Amino acid sequence: MFDLRYNILKNFVDYFIICESIFDHRGSPKKKNFIKKKFYDETKIKYFLLEKPFPKNTSIWENQAIQREFLLKSTNELASDEDYIFFSDPDEIPNPHVLENLNLKKKYGIFMQKCFNYKFNLFNQFESPWEGSRVCKKKNLKSIDFMRQKVKKKNLNYRFYRIDKERSVQIFDNAGWHFNNVLTPEEISLKLKTFAHEEFADKKFSSISSIEKNIKNRNDLFGRGHKYQIVELDDTFPKYILNNYEKFKDFII
Repeated sequence: MFDLRYNILKNFVDYFIICESIFDHRGSPKKKNFIKKKFYDETKIKYFLLEKPFPKNTSIWENQAIQREFLLKSTNELASDEDYIFFSDPDEIPNPHVLENLNLKKKYGIFMQKCFNYKFNLFNQFESPWEGSRVCKKKNLKSIDFMRQKVKKKNLNYRFYRIDKERSVQIFDNAGWHFNNVLTPEEISLKLKTFAHEEFADKKFSSISSIEKNIKNRNDLFGRGHKYQIVELDDTFPKYILNNYEKFKDFII
């Protein structure tokens, strides 16, 4: 997924800032997963490793926030106050055309992204548009976890006197892709077992046989009755996928 992200965005961003921990959010030791490839421009890759264990009495969500704030501290010497900082989960990829012409008029921006599950062209109409990547200027970025968890499209519907809700939010439509669980069944199983949503670690969700059945039938992993739709690859998809069909054919229907 990072290879895909890198090749789609490399000409549109200054840096890819990557943070990895040697512990999962449950506090269990894990191996490092990020591998620098020879074709990466190393001047664009900024990799930070969190080696300190998470505190003993914190929740999974608190540990996730701790890692995100470590990531924010790591940007201090890379960006000036007027620079844009984007935050995405790895599988949320901004549309480079939106980056190219970005005009952020509010404090925060949310990229509304088309959601796909299991395959690049298996459209999840139930969770599209997906509130994916966030952006703001560094001077306004006090907390990545706040930007991710509290900056929501629904905030725009609150009355002006709800000062507890961040309402300086700009919506960018058609602003990328959320390629959710475009992974092998084994990889999805491992993801669910270490997911912040503990309830999905249960075997009825995370067993490889259950995942394989859901992929085959184009069904949602979590029993919500969602059935996904096969769509044709066209020019609304990243050019890098269209130009590298053979490379990605196992994840295209």
